[in-house]
Amino acid sequence: MAHTYGYARVSTTAQNLTAQVDALTGPGGVDVRDVVVEKASGRREDRPELARVLAQLREGDMLVVTKLDRLGRSAAHVARLVADLDERGVTLRSLSETLDTSSATGRLMVHVLAAVAQMEADLARERTLDGLAAARARRRVGGRPSVMTPDRIEAARVALAGGQSRAAVARALGVSRDTLYRHLGTLTAPLELPL
Repeated sequence: MAHTYGYARVSTTAQNLTAQVDALTGPGGVDVRDVVVEKASGRREDRPELARVLAQLREGDMLVVTKLDRLGRSAAHVARLVADLDERGVTLRSLSETLDTSSATGRLMVHVLAAVAQMEADLARERTLDGLAAARARRRVGGRPSVMTPDRIEAARVALAGGQSRAAVARALGVSRDTLYRHLGTLTAPLELPL
């Protein structure tokens, strides 16, 4: 027998779930015992209450939310979740967007949502690649600034030329020996060993 579940979520413990629960359990809505509530950011992948309700859903069941953004913040994540529910034969109903995947219009909206999510991902990738190309053109490289400034490199060279070991110099500078080796390479000036 088909069952209807509700899912309500707020991002912080300071926010209140009452409005969502009231909308879900209104006339002809979800039984209050079947409403799952969660206080977690939509950006988090590990939302235990959502995982629990998704695991309970069987073919023919319905999941009701007040808004699609309660399921997740990114269009891509929501599109994947909606597509998964559709494949499992579970109907999704969103009260605010008047989306119901049991209808042809609702299924069309799922495909539109998936296409928008794909476009969003493609645009983000293009912007990232454009930004990297522009930075390379200006001879800028991403990443953290090096701890080995020219002054520190020179101090390391002087210390090594003075007979200190690479391990001692690396320790004194607060860097790893690998970092020291990377910036000094093989020692450019040969060490003079005492006779």
